[in-house]
Amino acid sequence: MTAEQQRLNVNLANAQPSATYRMMDRVAARRAAGAKIISLSAGEPDFDTPSHICEAAIGAIRSGHTRYTQVAGLRALREAIAEKFKSENGLDVSWQDTIVCSGGKQVIYNALAATLNGGDEVIVPAPYWVSYPEMVQLCGATPVVVRCGADVGFKLTPSALSNAITPQTRWLILNSPSNPTGAVYSQAELSGLAEVLLAHPHILVLSDDIYEHLTFDGAKFHTMAQVEPRLKDRTLTMNGVSKAYAMTGWRIGFGTGPAWLLEAMEKLQGQQTSGASSISQHAALAALEGPQDFIHDSKAVFQARRDMMVDLLNNTPGLSCAVPGGAFYAFASCKGLLGKTTPGGTLLRTDEDVALALLEEANVAVVHGSAFGLGPYIRIAYALDNESLRKACEAIRQYCLSLS
Repeated sequence: MTAEQQRLNVNLANAQPSATYRMMDRVAARRAAGAKIISLSAGEPDFDTPSHICEAAIGAIRSGHTRYTQVAGLRALREAIAEKFKSENGLDVSWQDTIVCSGGKQVIYNALAATLNGGDEVIVPAPYWVSYPEMVQLCGATPVVVRCGADVGFKLTPSALSNAITPQTRWLILNSPSNPTGAVYSQAELSGLAEVLLAHPHILVLSDDIYEHLTFDGAKFHTMAQVEPRLKDRTLTMNGVSKAYAMTGWRIGFGTGPAWLLEAMEKLQGQQTSGASSISQHAALAALEGPQDFIHDSKAVFQARRDMMVDLLNNTPGLSCAVPGGAFYAFASCKGLLGKTTPGGTLLRTDEDVALALLEEANVAVVHGSAFGLGPYIRIAYALDNESLRKACEAIRQYCLSLS
């Protein structure tokens, strides 16, 4: 086959594969070779999906709900989603104001693909979820990355937002609680950003709330359209069942936003994947309408794990970790390890070197922070049982002690 025959779409050719999935692939390869790896790389809860949700899916199969659904989702599920947005987020929406997609990632991608053109810009605060800038580039637009370091709590400030805005700015993407840092925006912080956005009516807001139910220390969750109702008509509020209900593999995300945007997203989805899995939609309906004890219980477990992980990491030579306010990630600085040499003879020049060395020589998998737009850090997902987390942290500590 000739090079001309293998020619890719230029936007795809310039895109990078997900660093998280690349690390997961490396873990799989190492395990296949016989290594015992503790993986702290995957961003998914280690709990099983609650049994009543699984039973609802089985019941849907037995009842014959195995055919196509409406492109935008089952009406019953969309009604439950609208009720969720009303009761939990104070957003007065109807079922027609919602859309269901095959995972939260598709909600985001559909919105960007439906609205971006060449020359458009999207403001992406860093650290960011690895897929944001790649999605923007795949849609032919330009990600404008704004560095938000530890000095500002890994959060975008009004002044930084204002400085990043141009006439070409089409979207601002906000993620709270954050992947990878666990940073949570307060109501006052969102209000400050909203004041800037109100002065620039050409900018849309994409609020990624997928970790909504994982805020710690009694902190309340807030979302942009709730904090500033004047932005509701240009805000897409995205959520899903994957993190809150341990349903990552079920692939159900959903969103609410202005009618013109949802119509465009539905049109795109109709030519792309059609509706999400009918069985998964019935399971998501059971999740939203059924008992919510799982959310409260898992949140308590994650907060206890966070406390343990931060303590262990801060007692590891060369690492330091701020206390995350939510999600299930620790974003630890590994600056103190750079310039050192591993027992295997590798000089650690970057945080990616650190992550690869931990995998190859300590059998612990993490993801390097520069993949999320800010180094030198490593992202550690504490979505494992306490014993495994302690073993992983001890392996990391011993490894750091072995560096010269």
